[in-house]
Amino acid sequence: MHAARIGPNAITRVAEALRAGLVAYLEQPPASMVPEADVARLHRLLRDALPGTTARKISIDAGRRTGDYLLAHRIPRAVQRVLRCLPPPLASRVLLAAIRRHAWTFAGSGTFDATAAPRPRLTIAGNPLCRELQASAPVCAYYAATFEHLFRALVHPDATVTEVACEATGEAACVFDVRW
Repeated sequence: MHAARIGPNAITRVAEALRAGLVAYLEQPPASMVPEADVARLHRLLRDALPGTTARKISIDAGRRTGDYLLAHRIPRAVQRVLRCLPPPLASRVLLAAIRRHAWTFAGSGTFDATAAPRPRLTIAGNPLCRELQASAPVCAYYAATFEHLFRALVHPDATVTEVACEATGEAACVFDVRW
């Protein structure tokens, strides 16, 4: 049985934004999937080591950097051009389908789901970044910023993504609403 895995951007982009954390990953950045426990530990370290607003800003910066990486290296330019030409509701459906197919790279052992109507909603249940975490407000700014960056670049320039529920606050799943 293999341990659940998450894509390396969840470590490398946070580390770039923070310039601290898991030293081994900074000395030799991973080029392949990494243990989700390391990702969760880094995100937990970020929240524990820094004031809430600072940690949130770093998570948002890391999420945007992850979005930039995905646009530059993972989403073909031709697909990006097509999505930008489609009406936002249709582009959103196509983007959500792609995110769904690749959710294993960021949700690890968690379960990802997405719906398009009446408005886009993304859900991560069993979110490894929230495991064993208790907070008074949602803590998944990294995911929200990544999703928002992709929706702004590919669906609508005014897209916003808001985490409306978070496992860290006792909810059943982390839920992100998309609006434009």
